[in-house]
Amino acid sequence: MFKFLQKIGKAIMVPVAVLPAAAILMGIGYWLDPSGWGANSSTAALLIKAGASIIDNIPILFAVGIAYGMSKDKNGAAALAGLVGFEVITTLLSPGAVAQIQHINPEDVSIAFGKINNPFIGILVGVISSILYNKFSKVELHKALSFFSGRRLVPILTAAIMIPVAFILMFVWPVVFGGLISFGTTISAMGPIGAGIYGFLNRLLIPVGLHHALNAVFWFDIAGINDLGNFWAGTGTKGVTGMYMAGFFPIMMFGLVGAAAAFVKTSKPENRNKVASIMIAAGFTTFFTGVTEPIEFSFMFLAPGLYLIHAVLTGISLFIAASMHWVAGFAFSGGLVDFVLSSGTKLANKPYMLLVQGLAFMFIYYFVFVAVITKFNLKTPGREDAEEDDNEVISSPTTHTATAEALLEYLGGADNLVEIDNCATRLRLEVKDQSLVQKEKIKKITSGVLTPGKTSVQVIVGPHVEFVCDELKRIAK
Repeated sequence: MFKFLQKIGKAIMVPVAVLPAAAILMGIGYWLDPSGWGANSSTAALLIKAGASIIDNIPILFAVGIAYGMSKDKNGAAALAGLVGFEVITTLLSPGAVAQIQHINPEDVSIAFGKINNPFIGILVGVISSILYNKFSKVELHKALSFFSGRRLVPILTAAIMIPVAFILMFVWPVVFGGLISFGTTISAMGPIGAGIYGFLNRLLIPVGLHHALNAVFWFDIAGINDLGNFWAGTGTKGVTGMYMAGFFPIMMFGLVGAAAAFVKTSKPENRNKVASIMIAAGFTTFFTGVTEPIEFSFMFLAPGLYLIHAVLTGISLFIAASMHWVAGFAFSGGLVDFVLSSGTKLANKPYMLLVQGLAFMFIYYFVFVAVITKFNLKTPGREDAEEDDNEVISSPTTHTATAEALLEYLGGADNLVEIDNCATRLRLEVKDQSLVQKEKIKKITSGVLTPGKTSVQVIVGPHVEFVCDELKRIAK
C-alpha cells in the first residue's frame, strides 16, 4: 500500500513542476504593477492572467499529470485518458447534473458538488486513468475494430468507467468532502498552532513520500483553505494567507544549511573533505531551490532522533512565522527563487523578516545538531563506522552517463533491475535480489540509499535525477 501511495506522491510532482512557471509570470506581473495588479499596466495584466491560467486549473493538471506520471511507459495516451476522465466526472457531478439525476431541486444539492472541480478529484481520476492505461494499452480488438486497439482504447474505456465511478462518488464524495473540511477547519481554526502542527507532520511524512497528500489539503482548494492558490491570486487576507508556506523558508534556505555545516563540523577528520563537498552542493540546492531531500535523506535513517528534532524545529518555524504574520509564498518550494518572486506580491507581508528568522534558525540548527550528534555519538554523514571496503577509492562521476554506469554496477547489473523510475530527487527502483545492491559504494557517489521494501531501492541523486534515470534506463536495456 505504501509503495502505491509513494507512486502517487511521485506522480504528483509532474503537475507540480508546472507551478514555478505560474510563479514567475505572476511574480513579474505583480512587480510591474504592485498597486493595480494589472489595472495600470497591460503587460502586468497579461503576465498575471497567464500565470493564473495555470493556478486556476490545478485540478485538471493533476488529472492529466498523474495519469501520465503513473503510466508504465509515460505515453501521451495516458494523459489524454486523464483529461477525458476528468471531464466526464466533473460534468456528471456538477450541481445541475446531480439535481437532474437525483430528481431534486438545485438548491437541495450538497455543497460538496459545488467543489467537485478540485485537486482531490484530479488525483483520483489520474490514478484510475493510469491503472486503465497500464492494463489495457496493449489489448488487441477484433479486426473490424482494430483501429481502436491498444492505446486508442484507453480514453474510450476511461470515459465508460468514469460513469459508474461518478455514480459511486455521488454518494461517497459528500462524506469525503465533509471529512476533509473537518480536518482542514480543525487545523486552520488553531491558527499559528495549527500551522506548526502541519509543518511538523509535513516533515514526518517525507520518508514515505506522503507529504504531497497532506500539502494538497492546505495548499489547494480541497478543504476550502487553498493557501497557495489564494496567495498568488491575491484573494486572501494579508498576513494570514500564506501561513502554511511562509515558515518553510527559514528552514529550507537557512536551517538545513546550518545542519549541513554541523555534519561537516562533526565528521571524522579523514572524511571531512568528502562530507564538505557533498554538503556544500546539498546546501546550495536547498537554499536556492528549496529541494531538501539530499540533506534530509543523508541523516533521517542514520539518526532518526535528529530527524525528529528537525521536524519539531520546522513546526516551530511555521508557528513563529504565522504568529508574527510574516508571509511569503511559493509555487515549487521554499527556496531563494520563490522567495524573490513572491516578495513583491500583494499578500506578501514583511517577507524580509523571514530572512532574519532564517538566520536565527541556521545557528539554532548548527549548535543543536552539533551538541546532539556529539553527545549521543550519532552516525551522521562522515561519522559512520568503518567498513571493510572503506579504503577503496571511488571517484565521483562527473556526468549523468558515468553516474548511471556506476549505479548499474552497484545495483547488481541490468539483470537485477526490474523497474526503473524517479521522483523529484530519487531513483525509485525494483530489484530481484536486494543482497546484490552495494549500498556503501552507492553512498560514495550519491547523497544516500534506502530500502523501504524487500525489493525496493531508492537512491538519493538530487534535482538532476531525471537525467540519470534516463541514462540508467538506456544502458540497462
